[in-house]
Order: sequence, then C-alpha cells, then structure tokens
Amino acid sequence: MLLVIDVGNTNIAIGVYRGRELIGNWRMSTVRERTSDETGMFLISILNHARIKPEDIKDVMICSVVPPAMHSIINAIKKYFNKNPIQVEPGIKTGINIKYENPREVGADKIVNAVGALKLYGGPIIIVDFGTATTFCAVNSRRDYLGGIICPGIKISAEALFEKASKLPRIEIAKPRHIIGRTAVSSMQSGIIYGFVGQVDHIVTLMKQEMAEENIKVVATGGMAKLIASESATIQEVNALLTLEGLKVIYDMNSSTSNE
Repeated sequence: MLLVIDVGNTNIAIGVYRGRELIGNWRMSTVRERTSDETGMFLISILNHARIKPEDIKDVMICSVVPPAMHSIINAIKKYFNKNPIQVEPGIKTGINIKYENPREVGADKIVNAVGALKLYGGPIIIVDFGTATTFCAVNSRRDYLGGIICPGIKISAEALFEKASKLPRIEIAKPRHIIGRTAVSSMQSGIIYGFVGQVDHIVTLMKQEMAEENIKVVATGGMAKLIASESATIQEVNALLTLEGLKVIYDMNSSTSNE
C-alpha cells in the first residue's frame, strides 16, 4: 500500500492506495508545532480505524507547501512506519515542463494537481484550487505548465472582513437565499460567494483567451470547490481528491515497485 500526504497551509490531506484504488482518505489540521509523536500517533490511529497496519504501508509520498511542518512529519514517518518518505521536490519526475522563470517558485501542490489533472482529464487544462489561497494553473496540450494566478482565499477574505470592519460579524461561508442580502450576514455571504464566482469566471475566461487553445477543460479542487462550482459558468469538473491522485501518479513515475 502507498500512503500519500499533502501538507497544506490549513489542512493536511492523507490517503492510502491499494494498487490503483484509493481505499481511504482523511484530513487533519496543519499545526506547525505538532510533534513527530503526535503526528505519528494520529496517522497510526486513522489507519487502525481503517484496519490498515503500519507494516502494510510499503512507501510514503509527500508534497508540502509548509516547510516548518516537515521536520516532525518526516520524523513521524521514519519512527512509526520505518520509511524514508519520497518528497515532491526539484529533480523528481513529473512528466510536465515547468515554464516558470524560476521553476523552484512553483508550489509542490500546484505541480501535483497539474499531474493529477492531466492523468484524469488530459490537456489543455486549467486547475482552480480553493485552498488557503485561491490559485489558477494553466497547462497546455504539450504538457507545459505555463504558470498561473494566486489570489487571497475565500476563508481568509471572509476573516479579513471580520477583523478589519468593526461592525461586521464572523460568518459561516454558505450560499445565501438571495443575491441581495437583507442582513449583514447574508450580505457578506453574498459578497463572498458571488464575488469569488465572478472572480473565477472572469480569470478563467482571460486565461483561455491567452492560452489560445481549443477545448480547455476547467477542473476545481479544494475545500470550497463544490460551493463555488455550483454557481460558476466555467468550472466543468470538481475533484476534491485531485492532489492525492497526482501524488499517486508521480509515485508511479518514480518507482518500479507496485503497491498491493
């Protein structure tokens, strides 16, 4: 079995593959101060709940955009699984060409998402990831990673309203019943949801014009993907597990062993 771990700024996504099948996936909050023992015991507990033993894990594949969290995670994998995890970093095979001026500036999660999206949907493709930041990535039909856009994420935008505007409350991010809000809460919800829908559709439209290719697929991932996609005119697919799929594809490219 293969254990895949995606370390994001807000959450850590975890999955286990048996061969090509994702047999379980979980999420835990990203805490930079968490010790390796806390991380290891959490991983052991969720796998035990799924009746997976540590010795069943043959390899571990990790991508991360949170360097301060990696020391404890890597040590946890070594201590509790007796494995040296494979990391998505410069030099690893991905099957795509990075066209960034400095390829090292591209987040590992963006590369992994691009690999997963190409495997599942082919190119050209635009990937919209609703994480701590909302990111847009463009990959053409020649498997060139062209670059993308980085915007403030939905949750941090809503939190900024609460923190910086004295009379505005902290809100649940949910679609309101009406576009024209009749309370402070519904007005904020409408602004957040439909503001981001408009942002996504406009940016995707401009990206398609600049890419100048036909049949560009648009896929969304991340915690808020389903909510925004329900109102978006440009998002065609939602795949909450895209990063885990990409990690599995990259592992297969870089390993001659199979996972059973």
